[in-house]
Amino acid sequence: MAERRAFAQKISRTVAAEVRKQISAQYSGSPQLLKNLNIVGNISHHTTVPLTEAVDPVDLEDYLITHPLAVDSGPLRDLVEFPPDDIEVVYSPRDCRTLVSAVPEESEMDPHVRDCIRSYTEDWAIVIRKYHKLGTGFNPNTLDKQRERQKGLPRQVFESDEAPDGNSYQDEQDDLKRRSMSIDDTPRGSWACSIFDLKNSLPDALLPNLLDRTPNEEIDHQNDDQRKSNRHKELFALHPSPDEEEPIERLSIPDVPKEHFGQRLLVKCLSLKFEIEIEPIFASLALYDVKEKKKISENFYFDLNSEQMKGLLRPHVPPAAITTLARSAIFSITYPSQDVFLVIKLEKVLQQGDIGECAEPYMIFKEADATKNKEKLEKLKSQADQFCQRLGKYRMPFAWTAIHLMNIVSSAGSLERDSTEVEISTGERKGSWSERRNSSLVGRRSLERTTSGDDACNLTSFRPATLTVANFFKQEGDRLSDEDLYKFLADMRRPSSVLRRLRPITAQLKIDISPAPENPHYCLTPELLQVKLYPDSRVRPTREILEFPARDVYVPNTTYRNLLYIYPQSLNFANRQGSARNITVKVQFMYGEDPSNAMPVS
Repeated sequence: MAERRAFAQKISRTVAAEVRKQISAQYSGSPQLLKNLNIVGNISHHTTVPLTEAVDPVDLEDYLITHPLAVDSGPLRDLVEFPPDDIEVVYSPRDCRTLVSAVPEESEMDPHVRDCIRSYTEDWAIVIRKYHKLGTGFNPNTLDKQRERQKGLPRQVFESDEAPDGNSYQDEQDDLKRRSMSIDDTPRGSWACSIFDLKNSLPDALLPNLLDRTPNEEIDHQNDDQRKSNRHKELFALHPSPDEEEPIERLSIPDVPKEHFGQRLLVKCLSLKFEIEIEPIFASLALYDVKEKKKISENFYFDLNSEQMKGLLRPHVPPAAITTLARSAIFSITYPSQDVFLVIKLEKVLQQGDIGECAEPYMIFKEADATKNKEKLEKLKSQADQFCQRLGKYRMPFAWTAIHLMNIVSSAGSLERDSTEVEISTGERKGSWSERRNSSLVGRRSLERTTSGDDACNLTSFRPATLTVANFFKQEGDRLSDEDLYKFLADMRRPSSVLRRLRPITAQLKIDISPAPENPHYCLTPELLQVKLYPDSRVRPTREILEFPARDVYVPNTTYRNLLYIYPQSLNFANRQGSARNITVKVQFMYGEDPSNAMPVS
């Protein structure tokens, strides 16, 4: 066995685990605690303190009160002590948009639920810090203030930023040619050539008072005045702050929380007319985002039927409330983009047969041939009357179309007049849809262009537009899902053979699209509550449509909302033997298994 070297013999072979065992055997409690106790002395017995026992944290405020700082009075005393008047709590009353609060009464309510409800009604407690601007976490150069400062400033364009203009370059070349041709006969460097150059050169600007004797103080004063003229009051704040190597958290003063609204769009439904009028037709609007493949708003249902058509459904439909008679809606879009579509869907009373068979008369008969096909139309009206009497409270899909919203908005915003009239039809250009504008000022301009950037997706400053939807797509029975709809909407943005195969249904739907006013009159919330400035309850209202944002919106929930949206997607009976037809889906809230235990939903 080899002998160990001298330095290796002095190395301790004790393992760290053995050291820990020795220490734990010698001291049953905390070693640091026993050490401190031995320093104090006179320990009669050792008190064991388990290492796993939780220790309450120190109350810092209580400690500062009981142990005042021993600081002599002097000019730097304010830098050490906490200012007593820094924090001020102010209570601000909470604003309510509606005439009646949406929060339920607190009479019969669980105490825990009552406390949750009060968070929507209590006043705001606003903490104001006087000396917040003196702290290191305060940053006055916020992004909003930076944009506000830059408003009205002229854009500085330098020669290196400008692209060479072909016309100006050609003019300079022609000028050089003329000058060279005029002095071809004069030898270079001669007296005549010098005279020619002097005559064609531009004189320099004269310097006034160049040789006058002026005191230095007056010159400095003039220079100071010239520097201050047209000078921005916060010149150095215009420059963006440099990146910090060790950034710290900048705490900005938050605004008082309020209900979130995106960019708001007002849509008014004016009229809906088909070639033949034999039965009531019901319409709905909703917003879809093709890129996110999401429905970003609830449905807005509106009724444009004549009184004669409404009379066919009186046995099944109760008298309509004023809240159901809205024909205009306000849509909110938090994330506007080029992928947002306004989808219009039509429904009709359920009847026997396939959707294609039910839509066939609307594609065959024309309004001009009403007298020639009078007997056939009377037969269709009689059948529709029978279906309305038997199945008046049931609906079936009929037709649909879509409007590329941002194309309409960007085109309307570029016009030099107060309103726009646009006609939208299907199958007219490469099997896709098109928009036409009858305007002597602008002429016929295609709307099949796409733009990018925030300005193209601005819904607050475009001019109102009146749209006439000329045709609808017939709804296909095997393509009723939202996934099929997203495929069709993607095809509408490019020439495709898919839409070319769809037979259009001739109709005429007129709608107005405009930016929503800040405080619209006769407006109802998604809970059907009247918004303030509602002078007459008998006037046809405007509905606010609840948004389903495509992405998360990080704002506090300050509005009480008790709404549940249920959209049945599909019902699969593929594994069921035999035929399955005349199936209805009924959704109810139940507090028991008996049918009489259905809860009313308002």
